[in-house]
Amino acid sequence: MNGSRSGRGRKIVLWRHGQTAWNLERRFQGSTDIELTEEGVGQARRAARLLASLRPDAVVASDLRRAAATAAELAAVTGLTVAHDAALRETYAGAWQGLTHVEIVERYGEQYAAWKRGEPVRRGGGELETEVADRAAPVVLEHAEKLPAGGTLVVVSHGGTIRTTIGRLLGLEAHHWEGLGGLTNCCWSVLGEGARGWRLLEHNAGTLPEPVLGDDD
Repeated sequence: MNGSRSGRGRKIVLWRHGQTAWNLERRFQGSTDIELTEEGVGQARRAARLLASLRPDAVVASDLRRAAATAAELAAVTGLTVAHDAALRETYAGAWQGLTHVEIVERYGEQYAAWKRGEPVRRGGGELETEVADRAAPVVLEHAEKLPAGGTLVVVSHGGTIRTTIGRLLGLEAHHWEGLGGLTNCCWSVLGEGARGWRLLEHNAGTLPEPVLGDDD
């Protein structure tokens, strides 16, 4: 998609779901369908009020409960209908799912180290990160392409899926995706449509985006 010359075209806000009990336990969730905690619902409610002020045109979310419930808070304050898509689910990680971080390092240390080095690894026998991007990025683009000029799409998903999608949309090679830091619960990243494609405007934000004022605008 080509943006305007000023680079102020459409925007994609990629919003991570609120807190879950497994997040607190540092337990790998993957595609396991875990609910939000009470605090997670509160996080989603507070963030939704901020994101609503961006006047989004559309919302699409993972169908897992933690993402769907987060998206519902934005729908409640905007009146938008949420589209749900299983392609936006978190990475399936097989035997890793349900294990704590410590247990993963103890049982799958070599596999974990290889993943952190940026090697293509099927964590727990699950999906490659490139396969997650293969399923998620096209869905995000499909919804973004329906936006009006200058419109905003909110994508409610999961940390790993958001990172791989950002990497793919920015055209980064897969072994560089780890360079994008993780997202805090209910924080978001913003991609803007520029003259040469998508560019990262904000990452792991919890406040409203501010205009870039300077020579690199």
